[in-house]
Amino acid sequence: MIQFDAIHKVWPDGTQALCNVSLEIPRGQFCVVLGPSGAGKSTLLRAVNGLMRPSGGRVLIDDIEFNLGSERQLRQRVAMIHQHFNLTNRMSVAANVLAGVLPSVSTVRALSGWFKPEQRHKACQLLDRVGLTPTHLKRRAGDLSGGQQQRVGIARAFMMDPEVVLADEPVASLDPKISRDILGLIRDAAREQGATVLCSLHQIDLAREFGDRIVGMRNGRVVFDGSPAEFTDDCVRSLYEGAHWDDSADDAEQNEPVQRSVA
Repeated sequence: MIQFDAIHKVWPDGTQALCNVSLEIPRGQFCVVLGPSGAGKSTLLRAVNGLMRPSGGRVLIDDIEFNLGSERQLRQRVAMIHQHFNLTNRMSVAANVLAGVLPSVSTVRALSGWFKPEQRHKACQLLDRVGLTPTHLKRRAGDLSGGQQQRVGIARAFMMDPEVVLADEPVASLDPKISRDILGLIRDAAREQGATVLCSLHQIDLAREFGDRIVGMRNGRVVFDGSPAEFTDDCVRSLYEGAHWDDSADDAEQNEPVQRSVA
């Protein structure tokens, strides 16, 4: 389970990115975070793996707080799939997928590129699982299409059997059909091992199709928390146009989401 306990974030220039966000995301849930640009979606995701340090509050994974003492342990349980793929273009597909185990190997092994036979076998299995053939193994990642590169990113993310998968706008640059394929791969792979997915999106239809739960954010606050069925067109308009929610409200009552959490 991921738990955000009243976390907030203020950037050095005074911009408030998150405002006392409290959420619990149970194991195995596919939770989609929606909201306009600047709502705090990516900041929220990055709090889970330590890429963003909150100004206050706590982030816990299975009741273990993310801090300097637990950082190495927890990072090995969390994988991230990036919007812009975050591959090393000059390296082969195989090398990019094997990079998924780097948090658990020694610096010497990482620099030498030495991996165990079972790790190489698993990389091949995962590439097959995401629809890439053995002919892709030696190709440079930069020579692949966008959809193929994101498939490599998914394979890399699951190399260490993560308990939590963070997907930050994973289909932002892909066409609608490939977007559905990619989200389907993430969902199915996570379900196979009971992993929790926290995924930020802009596409309302994809959020409703793939999410078990939708969290709507605006100006660093959670303003909607419910099932896809509860995320009506009126809720969509309110989230993106701000017609019914007071973004300037600072008190706790006005910061409550319009729907209760859905497990």
